[in-house]
Amino acid sequence: MSEFSVEFGGETVRRSMAYEAGRTSFLLVDMQRIWAEPMMDPTHPHPADSYFMKRVHGTVIPNQLRMLNAFRKAGENVLHTIIESLTADGRDRSLDHKLSNMHVPKGAPEGAIIAPLTPTENEVVLPKTSSGLFNSTNADYVLRNLNTKFLVIAGIVTDQCVDMAVRDAADRGYLVTLVADACATYTPDRHDAALRAYGGYCWITDTDTVVARLAALAA
Repeated sequence: MSEFSVEFGGETVRRSMAYEAGRTSFLLVDMQRIWAEPMMDPTHPHPADSYFMKRVHGTVIPNQLRMLNAFRKAGENVLHTIIESLTADGRDRSLDHKLSNMHVPKGAPEGAIIAPLTPTENEVVLPKTSSGLFNSTNADYVLRNLNTKFLVIAGIVTDQCVDMAVRDAADRGYLVTLVADACATYTPDRHDAALRAYGGYCWITDTDTVVARLAALAA
């Protein structure tokens, strides 16, 4: 079955249509030490030999780094989300984060983005205190100021914060690409179920495809 398309804004639009130079942004979701390093998460500690950590370090981070380098080479925009309170005591957190005992104090070392993905001084970092990026940051305002049409998303975890980013971005009119081999959650079944659940909101593809597209833009 062919992919559905519509006429919109004077062009034929489909989710997998070719990226455009100056209109394609990369969003890395919550790639922080507290979630991506073994035994750092106080509520869900994962040892180094767990499925989650093996996938994060063996597959997800290498693939994200390939895409990050491709976006930088192409001169396209890169944004990072982090879970971090605006205050040291976290009183500004969402009620859900308070009930979930989720708190990363402002400036805490464990809240830093992992070293391989360290943002450059010209990349956007958006601290949030909810699962939904668009609920607790000015992400939509920033993306529109960056003239974003295509939003490529990767990160952790697939069925929580990544899920929210995909659905909310689609509702706001972005053409979303979800890079399946650059995301992870706690079990393979949860990962696969999430992709099935929100696949209708995005184009699901892999790192090789995104890197090839960015190389074409760079050329």
